[in-house]
Amino acid sequence: PGFTVYTRVQPIHFMQTKNEITIVNELNTQARRVYMNVPHSKNPGHSWYGESVGHYEGDELVVDTIGITEKTFVDNFRTPHTSKLHVIERFKIAPDGKSMDVDVTVEDPGAFNMPWKARQHYRKVEGGPMTESSCAESPNNLNYDIDPIPQTDKPDF
Repeated sequence: PGFTVYTRVQPIHFMQTKNEITIVNELNTQARRVYMNVPHSKNPGHSWYGESVGHYEGDELVVDTIGITEKTFVDNFRTPHTSKLHVIERFKIAPDGKSMDVDVTVEDPGAFNMPWKARQHYRKVEGGPMTESSCAESPNNLNYDIDPIPQTDKPDF
């Protein structure tokens, strides 16, 4: 839930193709991929954003995420979770097109007594191109003590 709930002052951008939606948080240029109209993998493993699959229910984007590493937290209070974390987000654009609400449901029977919900409200802003920052060289990166930032000698594409 961190990608959606923590993002309060930075723009987020949506890029959609037939089979995938990429959500980019402009802060640190973080990208999250939502694979459309497919089931979850049988054994998705665990990663920072987990495995997100989505579909539309009318005009509402529903994203179901599992497989989020236990190194993350579910809120700004650094509340931990277990490997059983399951997050469902419902993205809905307002009829006037000027805002979007995301309803988040968090379930984790290993950490919580019952599911809990949150809502994030975004307003549309007109702006220029997405800004870029390089986190690997940033002295303000707070995750070095958790995991080193991966480095490569060749591009992925």
